[in-house]
Amino acid sequence: MNTAERDLRLELLNSLLTTPHRELEKVAEFHKLMIELDPIFYGHLAVWYQYNGDVRDHKEVFLGHLLTSNVTAHRDAGFVLLQEFPPYQVARIVDFMKQQRGKVPRSARTAVQRYLRAREINPQFFDRAALRGRKAMKHLYATLHIKPSMRADAVLFKDAPPEDSLAYMLKQVAKAKTPAAQAALIVEHNIPYTIAIGAVKQLTPTVLVALINSMSPQEVINNLKSLKQRGAMDHPEVKALIDGKLEQAAKSDRISAFKATVAADVTQLDTETAVRLEKIANEQVKKRGKIAKSTALLVDKSGSMDVALEVGKQIAALISGITEADLFVYAFDTIAYPVKATGTQLSDWEKAFQHIFPNGGTSVGAGLETMRLKKQVVEQIIIVTDEGENAQPYFVAAYQAYQRDLGIMPNVIIVRVGGWCDYIERNLKEKQIPVDTFTFAGDYYSLPNLVPLLSRPSRLELLMEILETPLPVRDDK
Repeated sequence: MNTAERDLRLELLNSLLTTPHRELEKVAEFHKLMIELDPIFYGHLAVWYQYNGDVRDHKEVFLGHLLTSNVTAHRDAGFVLLQEFPPYQVARIVDFMKQQRGKVPRSARTAVQRYLRAREINPQFFDRAALRGRKAMKHLYATLHIKPSMRADAVLFKDAPPEDSLAYMLKQVAKAKTPAAQAALIVEHNIPYTIAIGAVKQLTPTVLVALINSMSPQEVINNLKSLKQRGAMDHPEVKALIDGKLEQAAKSDRISAFKATVAADVTQLDTETAVRLEKIANEQVKKRGKIAKSTALLVDKSGSMDVALEVGKQIAALISGITEADLFVYAFDTIAYPVKATGTQLSDWEKAFQHIFPNGGTSVGAGLETMRLKKQVVEQIIIVTDEGENAQPYFVAAYQAYQRDLGIMPNVIIVRVGGWCDYIERNLKEKQIPVDTFTFAGDYYSLPNLVPLLSRPSRLELLMEILETPLPVRDDK
């Protein structure tokens, strides 16, 4: 299919289901094509994603393209949005512009200069930025040839921080002779965990308490693996403090569901803490929107569809906690197996799927035919499959019978897995049946990006919402 016939807007939304894991070049080419062919939509999507997306790699690619765009409104929006990023991401955006876009326009350099000056005029703001992002801050000054202030020069380049700076206090932490003295300095100056940990001689429970007290709930989540390795989970008082931070995280608006899921996966945690992290992820997903439409989730369990079953569990856990209407879950080969969980956590769905194994032929229509016979009415259908159906009832025929008998035309969303083909999608489009597709590329952390689609009445309304997102405007023009 040539470019003119493809709906690049939908393809770009689909690409947001992937997580590049810092390999930004994997998505850069598609962004470049999109901004050239539909710059209006691209600009609004870039801004919309800053406030609705989770994956920082995509945010950086969007910013890199906005700042290097030929559209003035894009550059201005990028200028404003850049001010909200932490130093390490600003440095990555600058490097992306240089390496992938081949330029750093004057307006982009001015944006970085304003970013640095805003921190320089506030010593406390600068000190924290320099302490957390020392390497990135040095890189920004050097690579863009921006002259640092006297304080910035002393802290970052001369390693001679003034006595009222956090960098100086960190040196005092390293010099302190006892763990108690180190803990006192950490608490007094609220020195971040990731920085202080390198200066601490002996990690006693007292020092751990001081470090954790200085951490935000998100920082605790990000550093759970490190905390566990350093014995924090072995001390009841310290463990209770961590649990308290995790309780705060569930209620916070500034926590990433993605980060909570990663932390749970990469850290060997006790069951109680793992459950807390799962709760945090679920609570953050709920804040993305509620699903008001009745939904069917049909999961392919035919031969070699292990990945479909795993993705199906994840999606079931993802949407069961935010749906306000009926949810019907079936696993299918040539017949459909109803799947019911006792709760909405991933562990509940793991149990519900535990005796379902991949085998048999593939009748994608089996689940929908069962629902027709049971008169289970839904407004949207999610199918996790490779679309390689080879047995009756075929999905399109089952859909038409379902539509005829129950008087409803549900939206169909295909989550493609494995070595997929487009057989079902093509057949649905030939019959003018509404269908959207997402390609799952192996990254479970990206599945929460499905929520905006599932929680809107239609893909069209999601696109309209994106187009109505205003671009920020510079205040110095």
